[in-house]
Amino acid sequence: MAKLNIRNRNLNQYDKNGKPKAPNWEYRFEAAKVDGKRKHISKAGYRTKKDAEIAGAKALSEYENSGKRFEPSDISFADYLDYWFENYVKLSCKYNTQLSYAQIIENHLKPALGSYKLRSLTPMTIQEYVNRKFASGLKKSHLRNIISVLTSALKYAVLPAQLLQSSPAEYITYPKLQAKRAEVNRTVISVEDFHRMLARFPEDNPFHYALLIGFYTGMRIGEVFALTWEDIDFDTGVINVNKLVYKRSWATTQKTVQSRRKESGAAWYFGDTKTLSSVRTIPIGSTLLRALKKYHAWQLQNQMLYDRHYTNLYRQEEIDEKGNTIYRLIEAEKSIPLALPQADLIMRKENGQYLSTDSFKYAARVIHYDLGIKFNYHSLRHTHATMLIEQGVSPKAVQARLGHENIETTLQTYVHNTPELAQAAVEAFEAAANK
Repeated sequence: MAKLNIRNRNLNQYDKNGKPKAPNWEYRFEAAKVDGKRKHISKAGYRTKKDAEIAGAKALSEYENSGKRFEPSDISFADYLDYWFENYVKLSCKYNTQLSYAQIIENHLKPALGSYKLRSLTPMTIQEYVNRKFASGLKKSHLRNIISVLTSALKYAVLPAQLLQSSPAEYITYPKLQAKRAEVNRTVISVEDFHRMLARFPEDNPFHYALLIGFYTGMRIGEVFALTWEDIDFDTGVINVNKLVYKRSWATTQKTVQSRRKESGAAWYFGDTKTLSSVRTIPIGSTLLRALKKYHAWQLQNQMLYDRHYTNLYRQEEIDEKGNTIYRLIEAEKSIPLALPQADLIMRKENGQYLSTDSFKYAARVIHYDLGIKFNYHSLRHTHATMLIEQGVSPKAVQARLGHENIETTLQTYVHNTPELAQAAVEAFEAAANK
C-alpha cells in the first residue's frame, strides 16, 4: 500500500513584506507507474495538518479500493442495493425493468434484509427469507421475480464488485411450488370462453380487436398496443412486429418567481422489443384480416365524423438518461396540428385518443369477475401456442411466431399438456403398437 506523506508547502516561505506565509498543507502519495514512469497524487491548500491528513487518508483509501465510496466490511445491504442499482441496473436494463427492480428493492428486499451488513448475509438468512415469502401466499411468478433480483444483486457483489467471496443466494432451494387450479384455468382459454369474451366486447368496442389480435397471433400486450396501421400488410396478410409501448415517468423542475416547482407525470413511449428475436413477421388468416379491415374502416369513419375534434397521435423524439433516443406519444386534436410525425396507432378510442394497456385492465376485470373466466392478456399468448401444438404445428414454427430466442422457452413455458394432447399421445401410441 502506498505511503501517505504530509508537508507544509509554505514552511520557511515569506511574502514580499518579509512575513511568514500562511500554512499550505499538502497530502501526497505514490500512484502506479505509467509507461515505467513514477506518478504521484497530491493536493494542497489545507489550513491545518490534520485537515490534510484526513483528506489524504480518504483519497488514498479511494485509490486503493478502485474508487469505491464505502468500506466493503461495513456497508449495509440496503446501501449496497442502491450502489448496485446505480452502477448496474440503470446502465444495463431497460426502463420498465428498472421500475420493476426498484419496486422489488423498496417493497421487499430493503424492509426484510436491508439492515444486515452485506457480509453478514448467510445462506440460512436468505433461505429463511425465501421460505417466509413463500408462506405469505405470494404468487409463484412474483416470488421468482423477487428472488431473481436478490440473486442478481448478490452475484454482482462477487464479480465484478469483489465485495464477497461467494454469493449466499447461490444455495437457495425453492419450496415446492404447487400450481394452483386457478392459475391453470387462467393460462389456457377455451374457444367457447373466448367467444364469450368477444360477445361481451362486440365489434364496436376496440377491446374486441385487442382480444382478436392476441388470440390469433400470440403477441404480447405491449406489442399489440404499439401496432400502427403501417405494421399491417393487408395485401400479403402479415403483421410486422417491430416495437412495443411502455409507460415512463418524467419529472421537471420549473423556476417561478416565488420558488422552484417540481412537476411530474407519466407518458407512453415506443420502445424496442423484448429481444432481437421478438422483431418478426406474423402471417395471419382470413378471420383476423377481415376483422382488421372492418376496424380500419370504422376508424376512418370516426375521423370524418369528429373532423377537427378528432385526436391525432404523434411521435416526439427525446433523449433518455442513458443518451438513447426514445419516442414519446403525444395527443392533440386535429384542429391543433403539430410539426411532428404522426403515429397511426391501431388501438384508440372512437374519438382517436390512445387506448393503452392500462385501459385494457378494465376489460380484464370484466372478463375475470363478470364472465367468471380466469384471465389475463398473457393467457391469450399461452392459448395460441398450445392450440398450435395441439394441431401438430412444428414447435420451431411456434417459436418463430411467438418471437422466442430459444425453443426451450416455447416448450416449457407456453405449451401445456391439455386433454387433447394427452388423447393424441394415446392414439399415436396405439397406432404404432398395432401397425
